[in-house]
Amino acid sequence: MSFVEPFSLIFVSAGIFAGAVVSSLVGFAFSAVAGAVLLHVLPPTDAVPLMMACSTVTQVFSLVALRSSVQWKGNLLLLAGGALGILPSLYLLQHVDARIFRIGFGLFLAAYAGYMLLRPAAALLQAGPGRLRDAAIGFGGGFIGGLTAMPGALPTIWCDLCGMPKNQQRGVVQPFIAAMQLLALAVMLWRGGLSRQAMTDLVISLPALACGVALGIVMFRRVNDVLFRRIMLTVLIVAGLALAI
Repeated sequence: MSFVEPFSLIFVSAGIFAGAVVSSLVGFAFSAVAGAVLLHVLPPTDAVPLMMACSTVTQVFSLVALRSSVQWKGNLLLLAGGALGILPSLYLLQHVDARIFRIGFGLFLAAYAGYMLLRPAAALLQAGPGRLRDAAIGFGGGFIGGLTAMPGALPTIWCDLCGMPKNQQRGVVQPFIAAMQLLALAVMLWRGGLSRQAMTDLVISLPALACGVALGIVMFRRVNDVLFRRIMLTVLIVAGLALAI
C-alpha cells in the first residue's frame, strides 16, 4: 500500500518531518517518533523499510551538516566494534525471540534517562583515552542496535556519563549511528528487503525529510548544553518506553 492518497501522504509526511526534526536535533530516535505515525498508516512491510531508509538519509544529512564536530580518527575503534557487534545480533534475531530483551532494555533506558534528568549536568565518570573501552562500547552499541534498532543508545549514555558538551557528543554519536544504519541498510538491500515501492515512498518523502533535518540542525545550533541534555534525556525516555511497549 502506497501513501499517494492525499490523507495518507499528509499523515506520513508529518510523521517523517517530526522524526527528522527530533533525530537531527538529538542525533537519534527517528523511528521512535516517525513510527508512531507510519505504523498506523502503512503496513509494517512498507513502513519499516521506509523508516530505515529515511533514518539513514537523516543521519547522513546531519553528519554532513555537523562534520566540523566529527573526529573520525578517534571514532575508528568505536565504529569497528559496532560493526562486529551487529553480526551476532543479526544471528540471534534469526534464532531467538528478542522481544524480552527489547522490553528490558527499553525499561532500563527510560529509567536511566528519568534518573539522570533529575541530576545536574556533571560528569560522573573520568574517561581518558582507552582503545579497549571504545571498542567495547562500539560492540555493545552495535549488538544492542541489531536487536532494538537503537545503535546510538549505549554511546549516548556513555557520552552523558562523561559530561560531554553537545558538540563533542554529536561528534561521537552521529558518525556511529550513521555507520551502523548504513551497514544495516546494506544488509537489507543484500537481502532484497527494500522494495521498489519503498524506494518510491522514500522519494516522495524527501521534501518533508529535508525540511525536518534543516529545522532540527538549526535548533541544535541554538540550544545550549544544558537544554540539549534535557531534550536528549527526554527523548531517551520516550524511545525507551516506545521500545518496551
